[in-house]
Amino acid sequence: MKTNLILKNVDFSWPNEEKTITNCSFEINEPGLFMIVGRNGCGKSTLFKLIQRIINPTSGSIDGPDDVFTVFQNPDHQILMPTCGSEMILNIRETFDKKRMQQRVDDVLNLVGLNGFILRPVQTLSGGQKQRLAIASALISNSNFILMDEPTALLDEISQMEIIKLVQTLTTSAKRPITVLWITHRMEELNYAHKIGIMEKGYLSEWVSPSNFKYH
Repeated sequence: MKTNLILKNVDFSWPNEEKTITNCSFEINEPGLFMIVGRNGCGKSTLFKLIQRIINPTSGSIDGPDDVFTVFQNPDHQILMPTCGSEMILNIRETFDKKRMQQRVDDVLNLVGLNGFILRPVQTLSGGQKQRLAIASALISNSNFILMDEPTALLDEISQMEIIKLVQTLTTSAKRPITVLWITHRMEELNYAHKIGIMEKGYLSEWVSPSNFKYH
């Protein structure tokens, strides 16, 4: 399964506006937690739309996986079904018999800390549990490249740390590590990243480790 993401000299402009993305080039070629930080309006959300192929670059090229899954800031914007189990089944891309499908759902819910939640109504979940369900939906879809757009912005500090540590564990799994590209405004989250990039005026810096990161 293809996991690399390569952007080469990507520019993008909305109609009648200045460039939102400017000569953006970077590569992600291994599993890990890659975080992007930048001020509002610097192009982070537009970059995600380009990676998702919702929009096309004005110039340059993007080569990446076809199975990108996005986890949004507000899980209520993407959870569609009434129970955890039905939401999981909605995102399964493979064909299973009923028994194997239920086992698969149970296994993935357990992986994100939602043990025994298969019949649990979504409306009874906390914000952190809903975000776990959104992550589980990504995993059960068999995507191993996940975009996360400020996924902890609406969570309390405890839930925030739980989600970060969960994602960090998933990206370092010995069995099936995933790749996560994560937008954040919270400086404290950057300590959990494997690599950090700064976005300014539509341009992404080189990836650096948290120990070498400086933000002005």
